[in-house]
Amino acid sequence: MKVGLIYTSTTPELIELVEQEVKKQLGDDVELYSLQDPSILADVRAAGYVTTAPAARLIGMYMKAAEEGVDAMLNLCSSVGEVADSAQDVAKYIGVPIVRVDEEMCREAVRKGQRIGVMATLPTTLEPTKGTILRMARECNRHVELVDCLVDGAFGLDQDQFKARMTEMAGTIADKVDVIVFAQGSMAYCEQYIADKFSKVVLSSPRFGAAELKKALEKKGTI
Repeated sequence: MKVGLIYTSTTPELIELVEQEVKKQLGDDVELYSLQDPSILADVRAAGYVTTAPAARLIGMYMKAAEEGVDAMLNLCSSVGEVADSAQDVAKYIGVPIVRVDEEMCREAVRKGQRIGVMATLPTTLEPTKGTILRMARECNRHVELVDCLVDGAFGLDQDQFKARMTEMAGTIADKVDVIVFAQGSMAYCEQYIADKFSKVVLSSPRFGAAELKKALEKKGTI
């Protein structure tokens, strides 16, 4: 079994977490085919939204993974989640599912509470994640209230500095929300720490994405 991991950010923390979660779901023998293009996220950040060129490069990465024989692939950037959505018809036609890392996390947030805090280091990740949560709320026939938490200045910090900044900013919304969602998978190593510190449900995407990847493979009969 071979799965594609499609990255637009290549922090060691994210790669380690994703590979760990995927192997936990699919076993240590799964073959991981990783494609990385940080210029996609850089272009999206510069423009403030997903423009044609980075979207086209991302779709090219999907097609490259399919050509290399992956059974399914995991899209690991929430900033470009709508590009993954747009490619779903092609994915179904060629029999290679594209799973969004964050979709089931957003659905779980809706199930867990009405007031949902969304933490992100980039506005370009904050808005798409909020959009996905609202879409999941409609599908679940629930009303939710979203509280933004832009962790300004945290992008690119080392682990200790990042955790301190995340904790500081989580403290500004903890009393206002039932659930805290991490919009970026690279935040996941702070999940348990912040959950314990503020006694809140905290959700990060890698474990949800890996579980959905397994479901997609089961659905097509690969496992």
